[in-house]
Amino acid sequence: MTSGNRSTLLEDGHLRLLTFNLQVGIQTSAYHHYLTRSWQHLLPHPRRQQRLDLMGEVLSKFDVVGLQEVDGGSFRSSRVNQVEYLATKAGFPHHVQQLNRNLGRIAQHSNGLLSRLVPSQVEEHRLPGTMPGRGAIHARFGEGPDALHLFVAHLALSHRGRVRQLNYLSDIIQPLRHVVVMGDLNCTPDQLHAHERFSTSLPLHPVKPLFSYPSWQPRQALDHILLSQSLEAAEVRVLDNLFSDHLPIAVDLPLPEACLAAIRSTV
Repeated sequence: MTSGNRSTLLEDGHLRLLTFNLQVGIQTSAYHHYLTRSWQHLLPHPRRQQRLDLMGEVLSKFDVVGLQEVDGGSFRSSRVNQVEYLATKAGFPHHVQQLNRNLGRIAQHSNGLLSRLVPSQVEEHRLPGTMPGRGAIHARFGEGPDALHLFVAHLALSHRGRVRQLNYLSDIIQPLRHVVVMGDLNCTPDQLHAHERFSTSLPLHPVKPLFSYPSWQPRQALDHILLSQSLEAAEVRVLDNLFSDHLPIAVDLPLPEACLAAIRSTV
């Protein structure tokens, strides 16, 4: 992480959030691309950097960004740490890279967090699962019971794996008050609500079920920004940016005065 300037958040009381699974910079706009462009998961592509530059322009409009399926700097990304690169390109003074699956020089599967406010604390969680490699970033902004707790997560494809991972997250969020969970959760809002432990530990409501997958013809709401009952979104939208097989989800979040005061007290 690096240091930086105060966010406009401290002036207007809003937090502009974005979550995005960027598929390590592979542009996918049809099902057959999963086959014809699969080599890009292992090998570099000359236009990947250009796509990252375009992504950076989009990300620059937000205060906090959660990233999934980013590469931490390997052969396939031309040794570019995509979290660090996007933070620099979009002007974010603080960034966190969570390495979840280390394939050495071939691939560095990661989650990422970009922020215009310095987190008071950051924890990285290894989520349980039959196959290791899923994780969650927990960033706290502010101190005390009214601090904002923001999680960036990428959950498993399998139902059994997601159940274990949602159980794990439930134990962490249960005692907290102001909570945001965002990321590619690989499940629909109905599947989230069906998970009783996750739904009752700290009720999190989807701000709006937005279709984000597949990006070229969205039919499923797999990417989410979930809010605790103490928070309410002012605006929710899906961005029409075909950089990946997922579309980014954005939320304009006004913060309660107590939460805003807790954040301001640490700046």
